[in-house]
Amino acid sequence: MMGKGHVLVVDDESGVRDVVRKYLERDGFLVSVADNGPEASRILEKEKDAIDLVVLDVMLPGLDGLTLLKELRSTSQLPVIMLSARSQEFDRVRGLDLGADDYIPKPFSPSEVVSRVRAVLRRSAKNDTLPAGEKVLVLGQIELDPTERRVTVDREICDLTAKEFDLLWFFMRHPKQVFSREQLLDQVWGFSEFIDASTVTVHIHRLRDKIARGVNKVARLATVWGVGYKLALEE
Repeated sequence: MMGKGHVLVVDDESGVRDVVRKYLERDGFLVSVADNGPEASRILEKEKDAIDLVVLDVMLPGLDGLTLLKELRSTSQLPVIMLSARSQEFDRVRGLDLGADDYIPKPFSPSEVVSRVRAVLRRSAKNDTLPAGEKVLVLGQIELDPTERRVTVDREICDLTAKEFDLLWFFMRHPKQVFSREQLLDQVWGFSEFIDASTVTVHIHRLRDKIARGVNKVARLATVWGVGYKLALEE
């Protein structure tokens, strides 16, 4: 019975599409497929309320995956896992910058894809069911409203991706505490197996730049060399 969610798999390689669909369906997911960017865009437009997650290749004919991701992020926070060749480091970093929830380098294990899909959907479901009474968090120049998923820095709206918001929320709930990249993968991404820890580094750098404003009581993301990262007021 297909009850875990609806996944759109977008890849121009038929072998990749077929094996990913097979493994996801075996795990209980409903799966749609597309072999090019324009087709994926049409499916997302037609079934935007039915799709729960997109597995999206970077290199696609007609409309590449990064452009499609950028268009999607202009209107939606639908979870997206990017696929890219191991040699395409720039594409992977760019995908995370544009708001991808995760990336998987090719070649990959189909079981890994299923694990990543489950983990991203668990995290997404957790974010969608925050208690209505969850309090606003304030640290220095940063104010975070978890119910409305809104962040302001010096009273100005700060535009964060879904994962940047999750990361900041976690840090603000644990001010001054130091976390390793592996701990952040477990706590914010919901898993650490398979994923490259550099994913955390990219998000930390992006988030650090976005919150680096303020005159008094400035909170910043600090690197604790050899250990990890913490969010604290500057001393």
